[in-house]
Amino acid sequence: MVIKVFLASSSGSTAIKKKQQDVVGFLEALKVDYTELDIACNEDNRLWMRQNVPKDKKPANGIPLPPQIFNEDSYCGDYETFFDAKEDNSVFAFLGLPPPPGSKEALQAEKERVVQNGTHAEEENPDNSVEVPVEEQNGHSHR
Repeated sequence: MVIKVFLASSSGSTAIKKKQQDVVGFLEALKVDYTELDIACNEDNRLWMRQNVPKDKKPANGIPLPPQIFNEDSYCGDYETFFDAKEDNSVFAFLGLPPPPGSKEALQAEKERVVQNGTHAEEENPDNSVEVPVEEQNGHSHR
């Protein structure tokens, strides 16, 4: 799976440049393989990005601004949704990728997984205590 980040190499907006750098820098820090696709110098990239951002995710003027992020042809989101995923430690889920073992996101996913009996893993036996019957607590043991 290839993560595609649509960028504008010659954007006049410092805000867009900063957002693009933030996304790319974070992907590099996480060692996520990605491809940068320039919409400023390549009309095909610009058209593809505009056509593949879902209508309900486009701004009021209908023209999405970079950065826009895709996993292959599947839309992941824009800078704001990426930033939200980053804050929630869920960037790999946002990208549609499995989190690496031992990562914060993998540990968080493990905690949230429901155990077969329907309780959450952290509720199952948080302090490894053993339940002692009331009779034994009162000094009466089973024989």
